[in-house]
Amino acid sequence: MFTRVVELKSKSGKSKELTNTVNEKVLPILKKQHGFVDEIVLVSDKETDRVLGISFWNTREDAELYHREHFPQVQDSVRHLLEGEPLVRTFNVETYIGQKIAAHKAA
Repeated sequence: MFTRVVELKSKSGKSKELTNTVNEKVLPILKKQHGFVDEIVLVSDKETDRVLGISFWNTREDAELYHREHFPQVQDSVRHLLEGEPLVRTFNVETYIGQKIAAHKAA
């Protein structure tokens, strides 16, 4: 499994609008992608203008295809809410127990 970590810095007071936009516009795009597994969106408790999007993919190739073909469209949909450009980092997943996170969130 492979992951992309996208760090976003929202304009002041725009982090909620940014996360709403990710949920309403970006997640539907991600869900349609070959090899997409899961997405987690995090907002810093100390710096509330810092948002991380962590997407999980079956393979590096699936993530790279998404990055080439769809990420520019995703960037355009949130650009007006950002201060600066998104920072994208990639990682190999060593351990994943996402079902525990989903179960806790639902409870």
